[in-house]
Amino acid sequence: MLSATVALRWYFWFKVAVFALLACNAVLFLLTGTSSEALDATSWLTLLALFELETGYGDRLRRPRAAALVHGIRLVAAAAVGAAALGYVYEGEWLDAVNSWLWIGVVVLLELEVRYPRAVDRQRAWFAGVATTLYAGLGALVLVWAWRGEWFDAYDALLWLVAFVTIEINVLQVSHAEYP
Repeated sequence: MLSATVALRWYFWFKVAVFALLACNAVLFLLTGTSSEALDATSWLTLLALFELETGYGDRLRRPRAAALVHGIRLVAAAAVGAAALGYVYEGEWLDAVNSWLWIGVVVLLELEVRYPRAVDRQRAWFAGVATTLYAGLGALVLVWAWRGEWFDAYDALLWLVAFVTIEINVLQVSHAEYP
């Protein structure tokens, strides 16, 4: 059995690896992708980093300036995510569009879990059902991309699922610590 310290160290380095891979993907989309793909990848990476900061290091972000900065960046990144999702619709990239809208749903749920943990706990079964549906849809998209032979898209989508599972783990740890 791993000690708690070893497990935490492993988890930390696992998250670092996932972020590094996502950053590499974002650079690749910036260099070779469409404008919607580049905007999408960089905006989601920004939102993921902000979620990690808030759920992993939230106590340091309680200062008014830090909180205002995080909220401002989140607002810009969220608007960019929406613009990318609309760009996919405009470009006729339906799998990417569906993927974006499912992820937007996941982020709405995460926001509610972080901001209103007690309210979410009262409706835990409903939230779990919606989250399961959204994640199942995202998992299905991974399989569709793989079936179509679009291996990089399948890999990227799977990597994002792994990344958000790590954020969910942080959210659950924070909510259990604050509301036992």
